[in-house]
Amino acid sequence: MAVRRDFPYVWATWLPRLLTGENSCEWAVWFKAHYQNWHKPPSDFNQAEWLRRHTTLLNEQRDLWLERGYNVRVENQNGFRLRGETATLAGKPDLIAVRGDRALIIEVKTGREQTWHRLQILTYMYALPRTLDQYRGVMLGAEIIYPERTVKVPPGSVHMGFVDDLGALIRRVAADEAPKRVPSAQECRFCDITAEDCPDRMDAPADTNTTAQTDDF
Repeated sequence: MAVRRDFPYVWATWLPRLLTGENSCEWAVWFKAHYQNWHKPPSDFNQAEWLRRHTTLLNEQRDLWLERGYNVRVENQNGFRLRGETATLAGKPDLIAVRGDRALIIEVKTGREQTWHRLQILTYMYALPRTLDQYRGVMLGAEIIYPERTVKVPPGSVHMGFVDDLGALIRRVAADEAPKRVPSAQECRFCDITAEDCPDRMDAPADTNTTAQTDDF
């Protein structure tokens, strides 16, 4: 049964798809920000296999940056909570490599490259210097590691336009009044909120064909 939180709590990975427009249902994040312990639908996602591949890639990166002479912090060591007036923003970057006045956030991805991955990294780059003393006043960059290539995000990539958009989104999903639900077969398919809490959920089969034909063109 979903339990109301005392104060809105927003996990950093909930936001990037909304920021890029890949997802439209802000209500889903509003619900998770305001409630915990909700029932999740069954999934055919192979969590164990994903964890195995993710851990393998993460350990390779950890060893690589240790060999380069960096101090490396791993996952739980990187947890942050940044409390604002309307919500707490929390996250846990995969790796952070530090040497002297330079720090590098390293996020490993086992799948294909996605636009929202960069905004996830920018959220970390925004929050870490505001939360943890050791990242204030350092050159903070990032790398997104895919199996076949690396995407570099240079220091200074967090600009005020991004901060404004991020802040506005957090305020919306932290508001007392819930936004309108925006159900769609695509988003509901991957949403972890059941019809018990979201009566508008669309549980259409994944192979639903929405293509029609016309003689007009």
